[in-house]
Amino acid sequence: MTMTGRERLDAALAHRQPDRIPVDFNGTAVTGMHVKCVIGLREHYGLDRRLVKVHEPYQMLGWIDDDLQTVLGIDVEGVYGPDTMFGYRNENWTPWRMDDGTEVLMSGNFKTTKDDNDDTLVYPGGDRSAPPSGRLPKNGFFFDTIIRQEPVDDATLDPEDNLQEFGPLPEATLDHFETESRRAGATGRGIIASFGGTALGDIALVPAPGLKHPKGIRDVEEWYVSTLTRRPYVHNVFERQTEIALGNLARLHERVGDQVQAAFICGTDFGTQQSTFCSVAAFRELYLPYYRRINDWIHGHTNWRSFKHSCGAVRSLIPAFIESGFDILNPVQVSAAGMDALRLKEEFGRDIVFWGGGVDTQKTLAFGTPEAVRDEVLERCRIFSPGGGFVFNAVHNIQANVPVANIVAMFEAVREFNGRD
Repeated sequence: MTMTGRERLDAALAHRQPDRIPVDFNGTAVTGMHVKCVIGLREHYGLDRRLVKVHEPYQMLGWIDDDLQTVLGIDVEGVYGPDTMFGYRNENWTPWRMDDGTEVLMSGNFKTTKDDNDDTLVYPGGDRSAPPSGRLPKNGFFFDTIIRQEPVDDATLDPEDNLQEFGPLPEATLDHFETESRRAGATGRGIIASFGGTALGDIALVPAPGLKHPKGIRDVEEWYVSTLTRRPYVHNVFERQTEIALGNLARLHERVGDQVQAAFICGTDFGTQQSTFCSVAAFRELYLPYYRRINDWIHGHTNWRSFKHSCGAVRSLIPAFIESGFDILNPVQVSAAGMDALRLKEEFGRDIVFWGGGVDTQKTLAFGTPEAVRDEVLERCRIFSPGGGFVFNAVHNIQANVPVANIVAMFEAVREFNGRD
């Protein structure tokens, strides 16, 4: 019997064999595509010519409309918050031209200037009177955060300074999530929601690109140092952030219920290409207690599955991720040291869902041939699909200027494996 996207995702998350592997390429800010790729795919498939929305400007991710999702066989719908990482609301879509002439749609609240190097500067909350918080290098493809760290005075450092962006969600935000969950539910696809507020120490968020005048420890290097030298301070931040998050999750569940199947909880990276940023002992002492509280609440009060993103060589941390209560691991960077796909499936496939790992974005997808892409996708599907517990996605977002032929080859290989051709 043919399943709906929702049923297919349900089966995969429950480690049951679905009728075919579910596919996600629009569900989260770490499972999408650069806007130039979305434009290229629309042209390739002869879909209506229209400007594509950049719904996540930090990485310049393009929104995949329903017509393209249908063509690609995407099974998962994303529910995002109303505001971008730069602190402005996605609304009043307006044409904007990239340096290479590509025209896209940006929120009407996306406010920029050019500096002396002709780089594009973006402003938090769309307020040009505030210091810029992001930089898109000339002819670049995504923004870099601008560090706006004030001098740190340990004598006056207050954990509340690193909690400026966290607090009870406004009613308007709750209304937004309720409306978006209903919209997503009407598609028949599976649903993953990014509610925000639960990622502890995520380096993309530490500099607070959405705040006009961030206080506290906001430099990436200083934050990493502080996890060792100011550990009581970091514990205080995580403790209070977790309390706020639990209150918000309860209010969110009242609004969206179990229409949502998975919740993006954590985007904090713990891995490099060769190793981890912290030891297993450090993770267990500093992060695990708070993530277990969050995930225990989710498992005790909802039917949501908990989504953990971490790039890199994190095999040694996977048992601690599982103990923390995470149900899903993404992006499954099988190209990193110790992250052999077959070994991961054999060791952890019964305890955690692999959401990603379908093709290497750093080499194969970006620089390989369509034939090489096909071969790698078929091999990964063969390894990860038995018994469910697998949602197809690449190893992180598909970057700008990846050949459209390779992206098409990826989707065609999934269809081939699923027996739909």
